[in-house]
Amino acid sequence: VAHTVFSKVDLQCWANNPAHHTEEMNNERLLVRRGQPFFVALQCTGSTPQPPERCINLILHLGQLLSLPRQRGRGQWWFHKQEAQSELFLTVYSPADAPVGLYSMTVVLLNAEGHIQERIHAGSFYLLFNPWCKADSVYFPDEGQLQEYILNENGLLYQGSWDQIRPLPWNFGQFEKDVVDICFEILDNSPAALKNPEVDTANRADPVYVSRTVTAMVNSNDDRGVVSGRWDGEYSDGVPPTRWTGSVPILRSWSSGGAQRVRYGQCWVFSGVACTVLRCLGIPTRCVTNFSSAHDTDGNLTVDYCYNEQLENVNFHCWVESWMSRDDLLEGYDGWQVLDPTPQERSDGVFCCGPCPVKAIKEGEVEVKYDTAFVFSEVNADLACWIIHEDGQRTQASLHHGTVGRNISTKSVYGEQREDITSLYKYPEGSNMEREMYEKAGRRVSERNGGSGQLELSIKHVQAVHGTDFDVVVEVQNKGSQDTPAKLTITSNAVTYNSLHLGECQRQSASLTVPAQKVHKEVLRLLYDHYGACLSEHRLIRVTALLQTSSDHDSILQEVNIPLAVPELDVKVVGVPVVSHKLTTYITFTNPLPITLRGGLFTVEGPGLTAAKEIPAPEDIGPGQIVSVKFSFKPARAGLRKLLVDFDADRLKDVKGSATVIVRKK
Repeated sequence: VAHTVFSKVDLQCWANNPAHHTEEMNNERLLVRRGQPFFVALQCTGSTPQPPERCINLILHLGQLLSLPRQRGRGQWWFHKQEAQSELFLTVYSPADAPVGLYSMTVVLLNAEGHIQERIHAGSFYLLFNPWCKADSVYFPDEGQLQEYILNENGLLYQGSWDQIRPLPWNFGQFEKDVVDICFEILDNSPAALKNPEVDTANRADPVYVSRTVTAMVNSNDDRGVVSGRWDGEYSDGVPPTRWTGSVPILRSWSSGGAQRVRYGQCWVFSGVACTVLRCLGIPTRCVTNFSSAHDTDGNLTVDYCYNEQLENVNFHCWVESWMSRDDLLEGYDGWQVLDPTPQERSDGVFCCGPCPVKAIKEGEVEVKYDTAFVFSEVNADLACWIIHEDGQRTQASLHHGTVGRNISTKSVYGEQREDITSLYKYPEGSNMEREMYEKAGRRVSERNGGSGQLELSIKHVQAVHGTDFDVVVEVQNKGSQDTPAKLTITSNAVTYNSLHLGECQRQSASLTVPAQKVHKEVLRLLYDHYGACLSEHRLIRVTALLQTSSDHDSILQEVNIPLAVPELDVKVVGVPVVSHKLTTYITFTNPLPITLRGGLFTVEGPGLTAAKEIPAPEDIGPGQIVSVKFSFKPARAGLRKLLVDFDADRLKDVKGSATVIVRKK
């Protein structure tokens, strides 16, 4: 149809996108949020009088055609027009429960008989969830916190052990170029979308459905998912999980490879990628780490493990929480929902976990969907420790039962500090409320057999540095009035963050008599020569002490996980940070180990600064040697930006560094 009336359509991205908090994504494409109006300008040819309003129709297409009425209707799309010189301004209103997705838009001009006189393709736009809109089911009441949970492209994930928590900077990069396209590509590749695209498109109005789909698609266990998990230390056919510093290289690799899974991830990688996708789609999301997480395999809420056999308590585990109302449940379960994208257990047949209301976990409402019983056990299970004797008999050792679900952590909205959110998941241990909650869950708070109560066992250590020898002190205190003979066994094992044993480093045993009202100290010296070869990339050593008195049935077990520290990389950015102007970065690494490192590789990335780049170390790096590399980049976007660097070599991985840069516009 010849364009005789309209010469051009202007989607007003420069005005619409900032109003919809999407200007960081792109200002050349229209990206809007549901439940909030946006504007389209139609430029008319100068020779033609403007058409009457009844002659204009606006048609949208997302799976099906949608013709917009010109008057307000409850819960539906509509538009109205205003005239100004040679332009028509259309204000388009979307319902707050419209499906998210890529809409195409056509303006149609009808003649007096109602036949199409002219049709002009007005382009396409992404419609996203809108946590700023009260009518949207992802509405977040504290607008200031959306600065973090939607708009912050940098974050902190937490690793280490419950008493030595280590922040890991992560680049979410949800507004980087093409990331929004990849997020919808992930939804399009889900089994439900491939099987029945029309139904899937309609379901994308519901954040419960969308978040559950994202959670299943981030891992590649069942489908054309994004990341392949691996925990055995063999990463030669992919990227070691510890090398990633952000989500964007993973998402781009998946997309450019034709929805081929990216090797490899572990729990924090799955949670970081899920957080990027959910924030990009407009669902408020934060990454959470649960320390001393339990994997309750048989659903009885007690995790059994046997001394000298593989332990089932995990050092830490990461998931995400997303904010939404739960219209599919009874009242009271709106707010934060746990979504766990790490493949652990099947939920409705697929590796997926959540959304599960945090309130239901705290109250022990384990029947509430989805997967509440599973998450409840990860933060509440008791650990039962069994000693296997030579004759095959099992006896239970006393073990402090408040060891699961500690220091549950997320990044604060007020800066780079950690926020402890354990109280959102659990009542205080030992409180009446905790006991009531356990009973409601149909579980009993187990009373631990505390042995005779005369002897107490504790393990103490200094901040241990990787590459050095250090001492661990095991203290046995006798609170009784009689001298007590006992046997003390101490072992140290290299473990991964999820408790896979990689080999025993050292073991020592002692027969001792602890005098009444006195403390006996046993020192285990951990030598780099012993632990260096079997240490995992997580640099964790688990020290286990077992105290057995003359009665075999009176045993006490105590454990600590010791993360070994390494010096951070020194990252210096030189120059005045201005968009499109060259900056130079100098990265310096000092080898802390008493051995030579080979195959050194620096990985650098930062949203708005530079895409991921790899820089090989110029040479082998001897003990104590300093190596420096430099690289240049041109910042793409203004604002507060973070550059993250990782260093990996053959015998040392997961060394991190970062620099914060304030980039100004030209």
